[in-house]
Amino acid sequence: MLYPELFKSMESVRWNMSTDIPWDDFDRSKLSDEQAHTIKMNAITEWAALPATEMFLRDNREDSDFSAFMSVWFFEEQKHSLVLMEYLRRFVPELVPTEEELHKVRFEFDPAPAMETLMLHFCGEVRLNHWYRCAADWHTEPVIKAIYKTISQDEARHAGAYLRYMKRAISQRSEEAALQARQAFTKIGVLMASAHRTPQALHPTNLHVNKEMFPNDTVQSKLPEPGWLERWLDQQIRFDKDWEGKVSTRILHNLSLLMGTAFNTVQDLNRYRKELGRAQGGLIVPATSTSTAG
Repeated sequence: MLYPELFKSMESVRWNMSTDIPWDDFDRSKLSDEQAHTIKMNAITEWAALPATEMFLRDNREDSDFSAFMSVWFFEEQKHSLVLMEYLRRFVPELVPTEEELHKVRFEFDPAPAMETLMLHFCGEVRLNHWYRCAADWHTEPVIKAIYKTISQDEARHAGAYLRYMKRAISQRSEEAALQARQAFTKIGVLMASAHRTPQALHPTNLHVNKEMFPNDTVQSKLPEPGWLERWLDQQIRFDKDWEGKVSTRILHNLSLLMGTAFNTVQDLNRYRKELGRAQGGLIVPATSTSTAG
């Protein structure tokens, strides 16, 4: 089981909201109204860990190890929402999200294949780590800069934990199940590492998850301003091609380690994905090189 080790490692680096956030450094002159509004939107977005956890528990009912890890992930993600709301409560109380605004992002996600969802959230954590690092650079007020740097580090650790479960899926299952996991990871990896080619921000909170509610079935569509995320990325924190390239590179690097072969480009990964499809009938995994897996 991975949960006991992951719990211990995350417990050892967990930050304290009272003592590890430099609240006394707040400088009102360095916080614009525009910046404060984005903090509210992010606080609501982070609250969506609640329906995501409900989805994970439902779709991983047969995996008690992973389901137990959700207790750590859920706690830390909800803590992100809480620290952003605490910032607003202390310094811009009129922008604290209402309970109604928070509750709107709690809705049911359609069932989905567990391995695809696992990979999607791994990529989501990688992307969010970079979004928050970029946001920390954009903000000018010291306390919120520190908060974004802090929670970005949590997102990186969460990505690492998901990667551990992905590695388990291809090493501790039957050959057929391992091949299916590889197919799931590469399929989603091609999509999520190609975000520079799409106008849509490729993150779990911005993807459609409930057919009956379409097109209002994304977390972002439930926010007070549904179009906020694209504006935040494109016009405010300016998450540009260089930043997007860092996300793609990180996804490809980790998949290279996971699959035991080098993916320098999305095209490399896509070719490997197609090889997996051809190999499925004979349950033969494409040849790999372990030179990148150290």
